[in-house]
Amino acid sequence: MPYIPHTDEDRAAMLEVLGLKSMDDLFADIAPALRPKSFDLPPGMSELDVRRHMQALAAKNATQLVSFLGGGFYDHYIPAALDTVLQKGEFYTAYTPYQPEISQGTLQAIYEYQTAMCRITGMEVANASLYDGGTALYEAVMMAVRTTGRRKIVCDSAVSPIYRKMLASYTKNLFLHFEEIPAPDGVANRKRIKENLDKDTAAVILQNPNFFGCVDDYSDLCAAAHQNGALAVASVYPLSLGLLKTPGDMGFDIVTGEGQSLGLPLSFGGPYLGFMATRMEHVRRMPGRLVGQTRDAQQRRGFVLTLQTREQHIRRDKATSNICSNEALCALGALVYMSLMGKDGFTEVAQLCADKAAYAKKRLADIPGVSIKFDAPVFNEFAIDLPRDAGEVIGALIEKGLAAGFPLGRYYKGMEKSMLVAVTEKRTKEEIGRLAEALEDCL
Repeated sequence: MPYIPHTDEDRAAMLEVLGLKSMDDLFADIAPALRPKSFDLPPGMSELDVRRHMQALAAKNATQLVSFLGGGFYDHYIPAALDTVLQKGEFYTAYTPYQPEISQGTLQAIYEYQTAMCRITGMEVANASLYDGGTALYEAVMMAVRTTGRRKIVCDSAVSPIYRKMLASYTKNLFLHFEEIPAPDGVANRKRIKENLDKDTAAVILQNPNFFGCVDDYSDLCAAAHQNGALAVASVYPLSLGLLKTPGDMGFDIVTGEGQSLGLPLSFGGPYLGFMATRMEHVRRMPGRLVGQTRDAQQRRGFVLTLQTREQHIRRDKATSNICSNEALCALGALVYMSLMGKDGFTEVAQLCADKAAYAKKRLADIPGVSIKFDAPVFNEFAIDLPRDAGEVIGALIEKGLAAGFPLGRYYKGMEKSMLVAVTEKRTKEEIGRLAEALEDCL
């Protein structure tokens, strides 16, 4: 029998204090259908039996699927050395420098991470990380609002619908006006975006590659935003920057994104890593932690938290953010990944993704009834049109051990027969062939 410390007299005393007559009164506000049917629980199990039971449940999961899923989260290879470094006790436990001056190792790791993010984005300063890609984009929007004093946001509809939903949720009571510009051709509608830029616009939001996988050079839209006194905000897929023109070179003011592709596993949706980089002129309005390098009285190099504008510090009501949790352990993972890859390795992985995606694109386009949806360059992800509902096709291919793609109709009306396919360096020629053959059989 379990040990229950409360006697009948104890329970009666607690109910009396609450002004209740019975335990049933305690649950009166819960609908009868939602109340526990019984508290008569089965007897406990031994540790061995529990382990066997959990393993049997886990075996029901489809863990051997070949994944062609994308939409912002990708199945990249993670070097074994990365986990070895992350699991070192000094990193795994002391990941948040609330007493920064005695956390020199953690601060240096964050400083190096910031440096790496600046190098791949082409920007001048990066923070210590944010919660995830969507909240990082929200923080960028609020940063633009603070910087310009304006409240209108122009957003390309090819920006991740997940991120746009998060923006709508977080800003619901902040009286911001979002102008979403449709992208019927899969790329930014430049004419419409420029028409909507005016003296009330705080920022224009663009994504590269966008949610459909299409790649673009937004230099002209960045210039148009600046001509109207607005900021240009980018959400980017960091690994693509091994090949693509950097957002810094395009003229963006703030760059954000999801860092999962930099060595973080597809772990049921997280924990992941939001990153943010900007130009030095905007650094004092950037949210989150920022680690800087300095010298002490003996001229020894040291690291400090600088521009501490978080709510826990002296800024209080003038804080640049109140939700910007940093993900230092995940950021360390991203740093280790980029360090292990090096410049050449980083570019090589990006090139492999692009080359294999090009091969997959051709193989799938050769299937009768299948066509490439958008006529635009891509990195490692592309949309295809099918002769039947994409959700049904994806479900059928799951039975064949293939996570074939993402059904675009889930977020875009009229695209119920469209599927988003992503290819990373992990996908082999044989696996792509399996996908093509299985898709043709299914259709």
